[in-house]
Amino acid sequence: MVRTLNEIVRMVTRRRVPNAANFGLSGDYRSWKEAMAASTGYDSSVILEKTKSALLKVKNGEAVFERDSVLFDEIEYSWPLLAGLLQAAAKARGHLNVLDFGGSLGSTYFQNRAFLTDLPHVQWNIVEQPKFAEAGKKYFEDEHLKFYAQVSDCLKQTKPNVVILCSVLQYLERPYEELHELLKLSCDLIMDRTPFWDGPTDKLCVQNVPPSIYQASYPSWIFSRERFKAQLPKNCKITATFNNVDKMPSPVEFQYQGAIIAPSGQIS
Repeated sequence: MVRTLNEIVRMVTRRRVPNAANFGLSGDYRSWKEAMAASTGYDSSVILEKTKSALLKVKNGEAVFERDSVLFDEIEYSWPLLAGLLQAAAKARGHLNVLDFGGSLGSTYFQNRAFLTDLPHVQWNIVEQPKFAEAGKKYFEDEHLKFYAQVSDCLKQTKPNVVILCSVLQYLERPYEELHELLKLSCDLIMDRTPFWDGPTDKLCVQNVPPSIYQASYPSWIFSRERFKAQLPKNCKITATFNNVDKMPSPVEFQYQGAIIAPSGQIS
């Protein structure tokens, strides 16, 4: 059955999904190794196969929109993210060259491509786990959409003018290190669907996915707003922040948020 995103959110948060109490974020782990030991991991072949199957339907016009391998009957846009993309294109005279870090098999590209068709140049580069990058090259790569297993491989081929981190930082073992490296590219960086709370420290949990999506669990951070801001280099400016409607059971109250971060000058 094809559902809207809000239906999926309501089913989980109102606990109408069987055993919904087992879904969402749980625990307060002391290390990534400990959280990994309590989860199945993000590189499960089940995730790749379900995502590939769903996105092939989007690519072939058999479905409208995919997120986390789930098909929806309407696109629910992140308008601030789209605004950030179009602003990056405007700065470059209509040329949009995206580095989509952790971009799956093109979810955000397919979500927004209808608004990008009138630009004179669009290149969308996805950096993903090797198995995802391999599947992307085989089933989805074309003149606009490219796949790489490493950021360095992407940079050898092209120079992006905007970076996207859409629901990805929280699933990295060392998120701040990766963020700092991407900010060194000295182009706008757009974050979306990233969990923040008001506590003084980042919390490390395990996220359990509803089996109606797929059977999986993996470590996930909930970032402290203040600590996250303190980690940004001094020559970076948060030009906009925005909230997401996504909800998830959790040991602390948090909000999925996004931001557009503009570095001023080269970061050393």
